[in-house]
Amino acid sequence: MTARRLVVVGNGMAARRLLEELLARAPRRYRITVVGDEPGAGYNRVMLSPLLAGATGEDAIVTHPAGWYRGHGIRLISGTPVTAIDRCRRQVFTGAGHRLGYDRLVLATGAAPRRLALPGADLRGVLSFRDLADTRRLQGLTPGDLVVVGGGFLGLEAAEALLRRGHRVTLVHGRDHLLNQQLDATAGARLRADLEARGLRFVLNHRPAALEDDGHGAVAAVRLDDGTRLPARAVIQAVGIEPRVDVARQCGLALGNSGVRVDDTLQTFDPRVYAVGECVEHRGRTFGLVAPLYHQARVCAGHLAEQGLERYHFEGAATRLKIGGIDLLSAGDFRGGEGDQVITLHDPAGGYRRLVLRDQRLVGMVLYGDVADGPFYETLWREGRDLSALRLKLPFGEAACAPSRPAAAEEAAA
Repeated sequence: MTARRLVVVGNGMAARRLLEELLARAPRRYRITVVGDEPGAGYNRVMLSPLLAGATGEDAIVTHPAGWYRGHGIRLISGTPVTAIDRCRRQVFTGAGHRLGYDRLVLATGAAPRRLALPGADLRGVLSFRDLADTRRLQGLTPGDLVVVGGGFLGLEAAEALLRRGHRVTLVHGRDHLLNQQLDATAGARLRADLEARGLRFVLNHRPAALEDDGHGAVAAVRLDDGTRLPARAVIQAVGIEPRVDVARQCGLALGNSGVRVDDTLQTFDPRVYAVGECVEHRGRTFGLVAPLYHQARVCAGHLAEQGLERYHFEGAATRLKIGGIDLLSAGDFRGGEGDQVITLHDPAGGYRRLVLRDQRLVGMVLYGDVADGPFYETLWREGRDLSALRLKLPFGEAACAPSRPAAAEEAAA
């Protein structure tokens, strides 16, 4: 059988997992070309925070060096974007002048950092924290006053890492507690207190109104909506991401509210074109966590290998985070609603747990600090078991909920 031509646009974590899955299923079905706009080979984006903090080096975060692609017969074109796709002629064009024919095409173009929509947002020194190039720019900053805008995971990671590099860091967040999409107010307050103890400064419930010019085209300060002025040698914008869909739009693929529309096989409305990762919109939802991206890659690889029995269905994902050594876990409807039972366990010197029961079933949770029982709670959450008999023991974890052994059995074991 003559190998078909597969072109993968993008070389991020979703694209590389797709390649791994496809090679495991059908290693000789395709002649594969990968086009990545970042120079170099594949690295672990999750490790950018330790890299920024100085806890690891660039070599340590590389997961797929150039030799990996050569060893699997994959042509890697890096350091150039795809500028156009001709779906009628089935050709891909790059900024470096390549013209690549395809039989199957996968878009894995990822997402771009959302930029601040403020006066002064185009000044020098307004930076993002998204990829290796961003990390290198942040590493090159001389110690001084920095402002991070955004109290989500990426903003907190950047702020904590820059603090460890010797900067004076203030984080501005428009909500009343940090990680408001993943934590309740109590856990958010715990996180703030723990990070303040390390030297981070926070301004909550306020948003930046403008960025001030130093007179030479560079940022000098952040002016907040209440008039407060925060001096800043640089401003790091961490206010979310947006699916990168420019090339999908150019070639006329169907878009949803923000991403490339795909069905349950990760196929677009062109049967020769698939999409995976952060650029995807599936049933009205976009994705930023690693777990659903890897699931998409597995499903898509199965269909490309013509072994497609699985369909993609997002069933919810537990969010596991580590910020400066502080472990967090969040899942489901942790806020709860009318009629729900909310069980909390709060040890000021230890961990915090918030468990939400609905109809005696675990529907959401927040764990802060001590997440050792996370897998146990996640299993209960996914299975939807009736927990009536365990309700009083539930906040104390798996050991407390384990069935007690009869005395005779304990004596025999002894």
